[in-house]
Amino acid sequence: MTEQPTLTDGVVTLRPWRDEDVDTAIAGHDETIQRWFDFPAVTPTREEQTEAITRWRKGWTEGRTTVNFLVEAEGAIVGNVEIRTKSDQIGELSWILYAGHRGRGYAVRAVRVLVDWAFEELGLVRIEAYVNNANDASKRVATRSGLHREGIMRGREILQGERHDTVLYARLRSDPPVTAPDGFRSLLNSFLPRKRAISQLLVRDPDDRVLLCRLTYKQDWDLPGGVVEVGESPRVGVSREVDEELSLSIEAGALLLADWLPPWGGWDDAVCLVFDGGVHDPSLLDGVVKEVREIRSVEFCTLEQVHERAADFTARRIEAALASLRGDGPPYTESGR
Repeated sequence: MTEQPTLTDGVVTLRPWRDEDVDTAIAGHDETIQRWFDFPAVTPTREEQTEAITRWRKGWTEGRTTVNFLVEAEGAIVGNVEIRTKSDQIGELSWILYAGHRGRGYAVRAVRVLVDWAFEELGLVRIEAYVNNANDASKRVATRSGLHREGIMRGREILQGERHDTVLYARLRSDPPVTAPDGFRSLLNSFLPRKRAISQLLVRDPDDRVLLCRLTYKQDWDLPGGVVEVGESPRVGVSREVDEELSLSIEAGALLLADWLPPWGGWDDAVCLVFDGGVHDPSLLDGVVKEVREIRSVEFCTLEQVHERAADFTARRIEAALASLRGDGPPYTESGR
């Protein structure tokens, strides 16, 4: 087994632990480290820190199952970073930055150096980091280090006797460098908000009645349409939904209304886009084949029936879409207002 190397990017240096590092490491622990690692005490004993260093050295000599580097910057010991290898060429990453050395970018640099080295020297194809959802500083480190946010693992960890959500971050060996345009874009895409979009179609008959669907999963009626799939055009999506749920081929026309829907009934917020479905003869209903798992019935309804059958915010949205169609209403509303 070769000796553990020393790594550097010119600002931070990752090196093996030495016996004389014990006291500095102990002095660097504080309440922040105790909180996020759920240590029993703020400061480890000399025996505990020595045992930890012995364990890290053993991890290196016994197949590099655990690789822990001390981190130095500007002549000072500032923390440590670690990779624990798991099955299937996957590694689990963690880091600690000591008191008095945070907020200077050392953790980001150290993590980048370690991840690059681990892909090359440990043969890993994926490196994961698990960060408490309330730990904003560590979430920033993970992102700026080039790890993609993959999702929230609900109730994964216990801190101070209480369950907490964990954010899973990961980087693949095949991911493009963060410094490359496509690598930076894919990194941003992993954590920027993704708002749900719903597309609906405003279909009328010559008497200005509006086509409504009675749904199986709620009591009130709604316009035909549904949630837009990832990477799908909202205009294409609404025609697809109408075809799937009603077996009607209606091309979506102009966008009439963008209606923001606030969080409600366990749903996250969304943007509802109402497209013009045109005017059709009532015989259109003769061609309807309902998707029975979602649609109970379909009718052309007067505005009075809309208010009787639809939720209040749906009725407001329909009236706003009709007003926009006439040219006397705004093209944007919030919950129909």
